[in-house]
Amino acid sequence: MLKRKTVTKSLECKVRITAITDTMQVLSGKWKIHILGTLLQGGKMRFMDLLREIDGIAAKMLSKELQDLEMNQLVTRTVVDTKPITVEYEVTEYGKTMEPIIDEIANWGVFYRNRLHGKTD
Repeated sequence: MLKRKTVTKSLECKVRITAITDTMQVLSGKWKIHILGTLLQGGKMRFMDLLREIDGIAAKMLSKELQDLEMNQLVTRTVVDTKPITVEYEVTEYGKTMEPIIDEIANWGVFYRNRLHGKTD
């Protein structure tokens, strides 16, 4: 019996670790969580608005990260037929499932900064 429980726990652990690895790959890099958080807060945004909103990101990096997020079906890209052409980005319904994760990261960040600077509730 002990052997069976160990094998089951080991398999559950591997499945969980694989899921964490998959999630981290989708959200890897310095900017993806920031981009998703910005879009979740701001709704549909144009490329230049995102560029202005996210401090420190270069246009080329924003473009690459948005492509990755689009490829992973977390963000949609819409080309609006205007002069000049406008491109808008929005979090997909599937992407919105990341909101609780991003909210928890933000909450932990606030907690961390408060703790680091000696502020307590």
